[in-house]
Order: sequence, then C-alpha cells, then structure tokens
Amino acid sequence: MVVKRSSASHPRTFVRRWRLSSCPRPPTVPTEHEQGPRAAAACPVPPLPAAPPARLSLCRSVTAPLQSPERVDTSRRSLGHACRPGEEAEPARRLSRLQRGARGTLPLRCPGRRCRGRAVWCGGAVDPPLPVKGPGAWVEVVIAPVFRGLRIRPQTRKRQKPVSETGSGECYRSPFRKPLAQLTNRPHCLDSSQHEAFIRSILSKPFKVPIPNYKGPLGLRALGIKRGGLRSPLHDPFEEGALVLYEPPLLSAHDQLKIDKDKAPVHVVVDPVLSRVLRPHQREGVKFLWDCVTSRRIPGSHGCIMADEMGLGKTLQCITLMWTLLRQSPDCKPEIEKAMVVSPSSLVRNWYNEVEKWLGGRIQPLAIDGGSKEEIDRKLVGFMNQRGLRVPSPILIISYETFRLHAEALQKGSVGLVICDEGHRLKNSENQTYQALNSLNTPRRVLISGTPIQNDLLEYFSLVHFVNSGILGTAQEFKRHFEIPILKGRDADASEAERHKGEERLKELISIVNRCLIRRTSDILSKYLPVKIEQVVCCRLTPLQAELYKNFLKQAKPVEELKEGKISVSSLSSITSLKKLCNHPTLIHDKCVEEEEGFMGALDLFPAGYSTKSVEPQLSGKMLVLDYILAVTKSTSNDKVVLVSNYTQTLDLFEKLCRNRRYLYVRLDGTMSIKKRAKIVERFNSPSSPEFIFMLSSKAGGCGLNLIGANRLVMFDPDWNPANDEQAMARVWRDGQKKTCYIYRLLSTGTIEEKIFQRQTHKKALSSCVVDEEQDVERHFSLGELKELFTLNETTTSDTHDKIKCRRCVNGHQVRAPPEGSDCTSDLSQWNHCADKRGLQDAVLKAAWDAAITFTFHHHSHEEQRGIP
Repeated sequence: MVVKRSSASHPRTFVRRWRLSSCPRPPTVPTEHEQGPRAAAACPVPPLPAAPPARLSLCRSVTAPLQSPERVDTSRRSLGHACRPGEEAEPARRLSRLQRGARGTLPLRCPGRRCRGRAVWCGGAVDPPLPVKGPGAWVEVVIAPVFRGLRIRPQTRKRQKPVSETGSGECYRSPFRKPLAQLTNRPHCLDSSQHEAFIRSILSKPFKVPIPNYKGPLGLRALGIKRGGLRSPLHDPFEEGALVLYEPPLLSAHDQLKIDKDKAPVHVVVDPVLSRVLRPHQREGVKFLWDCVTSRRIPGSHGCIMADEMGLGKTLQCITLMWTLLRQSPDCKPEIEKAMVVSPSSLVRNWYNEVEKWLGGRIQPLAIDGGSKEEIDRKLVGFMNQRGLRVPSPILIISYETFRLHAEALQKGSVGLVICDEGHRLKNSENQTYQALNSLNTPRRVLISGTPIQNDLLEYFSLVHFVNSGILGTAQEFKRHFEIPILKGRDADASEAERHKGEERLKELISIVNRCLIRRTSDILSKYLPVKIEQVVCCRLTPLQAELYKNFLKQAKPVEELKEGKISVSSLSSITSLKKLCNHPTLIHDKCVEEEEGFMGALDLFPAGYSTKSVEPQLSGKMLVLDYILAVTKSTSNDKVVLVSNYTQTLDLFEKLCRNRRYLYVRLDGTMSIKKRAKIVERFNSPSSPEFIFMLSSKAGGCGLNLIGANRLVMFDPDWNPANDEQAMARVWRDGQKKTCYIYRLLSTGTIEEKIFQRQTHKKALSSCVVDEEQDVERHFSLGELKELFTLNETTTSDTHDKIKCRRCVNGHQVRAPPEGSDCTSDLSQWNHCADKRGLQDAVLKAAWDAAITFTFHHHSHEEQRGIP
C-alpha cells in the first residue's frame, strides 16, 4: 500500500490516502449510496465466487500529528482486513484506551461489492470513511489527532447518521471525549501574598555550620561531606605505562564478601604526568623510595639513601615521591600533609624551578632563599601551622644554613617527609646542622648523595644512622665491628687473615645497608648521553716553580712532624701553600714578600720587574697548558669551557687571562647571591649566549648546577675530598647534553697534587667496595706511602703511574690496550696510559702537549652513543 498525505480542512486533522490492493474488480452492482441504506438492506446481493480478501497494506509508518507523542504500531503490516463478498461485517468499534499498543477499529466499505469490514488501527481516532471506487483506487481517511493522557472508554459505536439525514455539515463528536482546551502563552501568576509567604519561610531557616564530631543525620547533600561510593585509586592502574607503587592483595570470593568496602585498600599509582617522563632506572628508584618511606622494606624504619651518581635524575625521582605521598595512599587519602627539602643555598632556586617544571603549577612550593629574620620566621611558622588535606604550600625548600638558624620554629610541629639534598654534609654527627635536622619531628627521611663515602666509614655510619637510627648500632659498636676490620683488610700491607676478616665484615655491612640504599652508576647514562672522555693530565713545573718548591721543602719545619704522624695547624698551612704554588707562583708572592716560614729569600727567585697585576702563563706549567687549551678550543670550534678551582685567587688569575685574551666569561663564587646564580646559569646555557668561559668555585657552586651549555671542563686543582671533584666534574655531562664532553684534570708532576690524587684513589676504592660492591678494586697505596706529602720527584713523568705498577706499559709506553668493558669509572690502572701524544683522542690536548705535558691517563664513558630517547 502506498500512503500519501493530502491537505485537510479541519484545523486538527490530516488526511491519509490509501490504495486498496489485492482486490478484484467488483461487479456493477448499485452501491449503497445510489439505492439508499434501506434498499440495500431489503435487496440482498447473491453470493459471488470466492476471491482474495481486500486488504489495506501499510507501506509507510503513519504517525499522529506533531502534538501527539504516540506512534503507530508498525509491527503489523496491514491496517485491517475485509470480509468476503456478501458477508456481514462486525459492527465497527471506537478506539479503546489510547496508550502504547492500544487498538481500535475503523469502518471500511467497498460500495461496489456491498461489503463492509473492519481494520485495526493503533494510536488515532478515525472519522467516517469515504467510499472506495474499486480495486487499486484510493481511499481517503481523515484521522483526528490524539493527545497523550486522553482516554476513551470502550463502547460499541453507534450507527452514524448520513449527512443528508442530519441536515448539518458538522463532524461527528463523541459524547465521551472532552473538548481540548485552548493553549495560550500567557503565564500563570501566583498570588503576591503566597509568594511573599514562601520567601519568608525560606529565610526563616538560617544556615548552620555542621557541628564537629556530629554523628546524626546530615541529609542527602550535606556541606563538605563526600558522597558515599566504592573506593577507587586516584589514577588508572591498568593504563598503559602506569607506574603502580602499591597493589592491594588479591582476595578470594569469600574474603571479598566479608571485607568492609569503606576500608578496602586501593592502588597507589604515580601521576601519569610524571610517569610518562621517567626513565626505567628512575621508575625503579621511585618504587624503592616509596617502599622505604612507607616502612615496607624495613619494618619500623622509614628512611633511605638515594646514592645514585651525578646526572641520573635524583631530583626528579624525589619530586615524584613527594607528589605521590601528598596526594594518595592505600587508605584512599594523602599519606602526608607537608614535605621539606633541605639543600645547599645555591640549589634552593633550582629545586623550586624543578618542581615548577615537572608539576606544571599543580602545587605551589615555598622557597626561602633570603629575607630578614622576622620575615623568615613568619613564613616558617605559617608553613608549620598548615593543616588539612589541601595545604596551600605543602613543600618547603630551605638551605642548610637557614634551617640551622631557624630550627626552633621548625621543631614546634611535625613534617611528613624531609629530603636532604647533597646529604654528605651530614657526615659529622657532632655538627649543629646534623643535630638540628635529627631533632626534627619526622619519621620519613630521604638523604640524597652521589658520594656517600668521602673520607671514612664512620662518616658513612652517620648518614645511615640519620635516616634509619639503630640499624647499625651505636658509633662505637660500628667502629669496632665494621670499620676497623674493613680498613685493615683493604690496606696493601694487610695479612691474609685480615683480608679475609675484612671481606666478611664488608659483606655483612653491605647486606644491612642495601635494604635502605639504592646506588646506580653513570653507566646508565651511556644510553641517553653522548660520549665523555675523561683525561688526567700531568704538567711539569716551570723552573721558577721547581726552585720555589725545593726551597720551601728545605725550610718548612712541619715536614718532620708530618712524617712522625703529627698533623698541626702549621703543617696544614704548608700543604695549602704548596697547592697554591703548583697553581701559579703569583698566589704565594705575598708570603715571599713577607718572608713567611718556608719562603725566606724566595723573592729573589722571581724574575726582575715581576708584577702581580698581570698574569704570566709561562711561569706556571698548568697555566701554560690551560692557555693552549683555551686558545685551540676557541679557534677550532664553538665549544664552551667551564674552569673549576678551589681558590678564588685562582679565579682572579683566570679573569686576568680572559681579559688579556679577550674571552667573554662569567664567574660564580661565594660572593654571588642565590638569585643571581640562577640567572647567569640560565643565560650561559642558552645557545645564543656569547660567553665562552664559565668560572666556578668548587666550594660555592660545584654541587647540583647544570652547565650543559659547555662541553669542556677543566679541573685546575684537586681537592682532598674526592666527592668535591666528582661533583664539579659532573656539571657538564648531564641530561640535555648533546656534544661529546671532555674533562681535563690538571696535576703538577711529582708534587703534592699527585699525592692528593692518589689519596682520592684510595678513598674511591673504599667507596666502591662498600657502596658499589666492587670486589676487585686493586690495592695500590699503603697508608704509610700516603704520608709522604712533602717530597718532589723531578725525574718522573708521573708519580701516580709509577705507584700503580702498571703491567701494560714497558718503559713508560703502553703495549696492551685496556681490558674490554672498562671505562672511565674503572680503576686508573685500566685506563689508557700515554707518555706522548700519539695515543690521545682529543685533538685539543694533542695541540697543547708540547707546552708542558709529561703524561696523560684517559678513558671514555662508553664506546658510542647508543641512542637518545
């Protein structure tokens, strides 16, 4: 059946036209309209042969007008069925209740066959049908709209009178249908008195703050109360790349029914903002730190030591730990309320910038790097008084000096976590900073140090005791049980029994400490950073330096005291004087003028007309080599250089040299404010900055700075503490470096500087045994040999090379390459040994060889760059 819409005159009706199908052509019989209703009833028509019943097939969905929400039930393909010709049809019925699926009948007449049938219709009322002209003809049915909610009681439809009998053209209206009300757009207004009474009833109930500890009903939407529901982790633990720190234990179906849903533990997942940037070793480090501070590795202890070497991202790992503890825990609430970072003054602003960089403004740290005492006290008291789940400034960044001066304000409350950057400053348990930090009310302590062992094992004990008190006993017990046997076993003159006992105690110490210490070496960086070439360059003394050195050794009285094992203030002063002499004779010129002890008559050795106002590189072997390195670098590349020294007087000489050579430079020492330090470092690292040299005092800024703008670093003088040198040399080979890095460690041949370097080797061997767990570190120096400080060996090319008794060199020349797998972290005996420039890889050092170089140790970090993420 084809359905077509045509116009309708009734304002609330529309007309459907249906075509009658499957109906044979009727015979020519007078219709009911032609003969009248009475004649049709009096003259019955004889039955005709059987024929297919006439059907009204619905080809399209017929819906009510827009005002009606009801729809036609299209599951029935036909609207009705007709009777066979000559049969009486059932009386037509009105529609029943107008609901979904309700059905009614509509009259159907075929005038040509004198048949009358019924049709089923859903969702509308039908007016009297019009006559059908024949098979295939069109029948028009006027359908009135039906509105939701209008009901018609089922009742047998009465016979409708013809229009000719009623004499009126009005449409039939059911007595059971109420007329529809006329809709208007005029709003229904309330009585003003009712409205005023309603508003007064609202305002008569004032707002009440919930009573603390109130246990009564709070209603459906109580202020400040979290809606009930199942506990869920803060971040999705099943997301790809998610770093899950804690996973609830698996429960059986029986246990799941018994467990309290409001107390069930949830996953602890690192924020995806941070987990996406963490490298594999950093993800492992964050998991280790979280397990330690939550007492999951050592029950009852909440501290640990992050002892990764420089450049492995210790700062990022600790920021991830703080952010996780401040936001989530297995109990579905923050683990801590506040955290504190204590660092050297030069790194306070760096920590602030790192938090802003990685967390992107999600948190507002409080960095105290200056101000009056009253202002700092006010800030610290405000920080300690913060409470609640959402503390405005939950992270305090403060320097060691400021903490010591204002420790009283910080000890009045509690802090959830304390992180001590460059924690080797706490190596002495007797100093005020250590005692002030140790008295702080906090169970969770993290100590960051790339060099936990610097001088002896007792300092190592102080660090472990600070984070986890009692796991190694008291200081006296540690010294008797661990330190003395281990040091005796490491000595070159130790007996076999002492070595065996020392190894046993060392293994015992490692097994205890490894539960709260994580250590990764810079080998990991070879996957992410370019190659680093480290070179130890021995420089011969100039004739003036040699004469001044020998003259001092003849006159200095502390020499005999030191050989007897006594170290006095005068002997320490003599060591400093010799170190300055190795740098440049200008640094001891004032002592020569005043004829201090050891320098009597030394002024006559200086050339005529000598003046300290100008620098003369040719008077110092190391300064001469440095001048060549800077000149060749400047003329052959666009590399930048970092110059590091322990003395500000040496930095003054560097400045004079740079002004003479017209090199642009910046200088960072203890006189520079903390805010200005961050600005000059950022400017120097910019590729567009014109500065060629960055002068750095290792005492003031050797720790934590990122100077990736340069790729060459010169350590002009060694320090007794190997950690200071290691920290300073790690400033350029860090994350973000794109160029091959060259490290130059300058030593004066046969002098006290080589003795200091040998002492560093002994301390590093001890550190590698305890921290790095290396068992094959060679024992090169006895403690007695290290006391021979006041000697000068003028005949050797390298006193250090002579001491290690190298088996790969013949007559001072290397005949066998270093063992496979060795690198610049290996023992010095496994480096390349060069008595001439033929074995050097650095073209700059080759060009400077003839200036004053006698011997060079060099090695690389790894073979080649294996990829940068």
